[in-house]
Amino acid sequence: MQRSTSKALFELLSSMRFAISLLTILAIASVIGTVIKQNEPFNAYLNQFGPFWFPVFEKLGLYSVYNAGWFLVILAFLVLSTSLCIVRQTAPMLREMRSFREHAREVSLRQFAHQAELPDALPFADRQARVAAYLTHAGFKARTSERADGVLLAAKQGSASRAGYFLAHGAIVLICIGGLLDGNLPLKIQMWLGSKQTTTGNQLIADIPESARLGVNNWSYRGNLFIPEGRSANVAVLSVNDGILLQEVPFTVSLKKFHIDHYENGMPKRFASDIIVTDDLTGESFEHTIEVNHPLEYRGVTMYQASFEDGGSTLRLAGRNMLHGPAAAPLELEGQVGETLRLNHPKFSYALELTGFTVFNVEEMGEGVESATGMARLREHLGSGAARQDSGREMRNVGPSFTFKLRDEAGQAREFQNYMLPIQQGGRWYLYTGMRESQSEAFRYLRLPVDEDGQIDTWFAIHNLIFDPARREELARRVATASFGDAPAAAPMRERLVETASNTLAMFGERGYETVGRFIEASVPEAERERAADVFVKILQGLVWEAWMSARERAGMEPITINEDRAAFLRDTLAALSDSLFYESPLYLQLTGYDHLQATVLQVTRSPGKPLVYLGSLLLVLGVFAMLYIRERRLFVLLKHEGGDLVAMSSNRKAIDVDETFERHAGALRDLLTPSQDGAAPDQTATR
Repeated sequence: MQRSTSKALFELLSSMRFAISLLTILAIASVIGTVIKQNEPFNAYLNQFGPFWFPVFEKLGLYSVYNAGWFLVILAFLVLSTSLCIVRQTAPMLREMRSFREHAREVSLRQFAHQAELPDALPFADRQARVAAYLTHAGFKARTSERADGVLLAAKQGSASRAGYFLAHGAIVLICIGGLLDGNLPLKIQMWLGSKQTTTGNQLIADIPESARLGVNNWSYRGNLFIPEGRSANVAVLSVNDGILLQEVPFTVSLKKFHIDHYENGMPKRFASDIIVTDDLTGESFEHTIEVNHPLEYRGVTMYQASFEDGGSTLRLAGRNMLHGPAAAPLELEGQVGETLRLNHPKFSYALELTGFTVFNVEEMGEGVESATGMARLREHLGSGAARQDSGREMRNVGPSFTFKLRDEAGQAREFQNYMLPIQQGGRWYLYTGMRESQSEAFRYLRLPVDEDGQIDTWFAIHNLIFDPARREELARRVATASFGDAPAAAPMRERLVETASNTLAMFGERGYETVGRFIEASVPEAERERAADVFVKILQGLVWEAWMSARERAGMEPITINEDRAAFLRDTLAALSDSLFYESPLYLQLTGYDHLQATVLQVTRSPGKPLVYLGSLLLVLGVFAMLYIRERRLFVLLKHEGGDLVAMSSNRKAIDVDETFERHAGALRDLLTPSQDGAAPDQTATR
């Protein structure tokens, strides 16, 4: 019973269907590993797949398919299955390659699809000599089998095609072994045993514990080496699940200069790193330039130019007030990317974490749409705070931007992304600032319109007046005076408009268009809501215009008159004022200057299985070539003492040229065995 079970298990593991099943699973896994970007931070996957599918894919190991335990186990079983298949098929296949089948019976030969009669007019010995010479001349290896009624000449050519089987199967074994060597199975075992544990990435390298460090003798890894200009590094960061490990490399890399070239639209065209490599063991150094598709291999470690990041640029910021109340002077700040600053104010206290800076931002930009009117305009801005989706997008470099987090005293943080330069949309210019609650969300952008001088000062001057409760009545009276003049007879109407405008401004100061829209829906009949919405919008536009005029007077500037461009700026200002009430920050941080420090990201890999994979790939090509293009042909010529000679041919594959090949050989043998009129033998060279 035990022997029967062992035999059944051996036949299963060495069977073709088992190997094909494993290959199918690996192929599907490879497709998944190609579609899903591998070894990214878990926050990126959470944002991409959502809270339901994220843990499912995490359990399946889809975020690191090629290092997943089940993937490595399948590779190991495929190595075992293919090796057993080779062992199982080697003996019979070698016997088949060496065999000439010289004991084939006449009955079997006459059952061949390709068989024909041969003339027997010549003497038997002469026929045998001529056939043997032809087979040798045609490139066949032949063996003669004497029989009671004659002789069988069994010939073959192309037996090397069966070597393709060994080459292809051996190649699969080598490639899978290479994949196992390059996998992180030893690291997984260490993590399962508890000797190695991942750690978080938001800490200094010196503070990372020994349990999260891997020695220089680690035989296989793939990580990133982050090096700012003018600095050095000899420790790579390996992303493992939701944490990191530090991998020590046997040399130190210093970045002299990082080069980057761009296309006209701002997208990177070429980036390269001028580095100095210093061997930690010998102290020897050499310079080299690494760029995309031109890696450097040293001491068994290959370095690729992977990407680039900010290396700790110095940013100069102006913090502008976004709160209600009297205007405050801009807050001047300066810090480096990666640094945390304290923002202390009587109304708030935050930790400002400068998390990133990018000089070039290539974004999909589109033309904006015209503003709606009436109730539709209110609905367009209810709870907005985000730029609408536009059509007609194009790729464009929009200049520098920086990202930061504001963390409150409870430890809760919101992330922001602010652009330094105005961005054109629909023929008008805006400063963009984005906000999100967590990295699983997309940024919601607030568009702040710039004035005729390309500055944001006008919008903030209007903002400070509109949202200052002490200025409401003043602005309302300016609107009433502009509408009805100073005549005593119009005093009652002016007072009613002052009251309406003041109340409208108070409602608008709560949640912008959202509050006004709710008031209209609650107090105005449905048939009158569109007209009421137009009235409220016109009142708000009048208030914003008067705030603009008041700000110019306070700044000692000349009055201006309304025109098409200023009317568009007025509408944009009002929309941005409404959206700003959903901007979860007490300050708008405007980037006013920077000192850029570039950093390179080099991917460092140690892949002991790479030579095996390359060798296996070569053998696979040779094996497939041998199986497809080397044709095995077996030619049998039966010569009988009493006549009735026969020629038959078999092939390992049915092909179009098999019929032609058989007819050529059969015709040549007929000519060869047919006596000529002068008694000379036909020329054999014409039959090759």
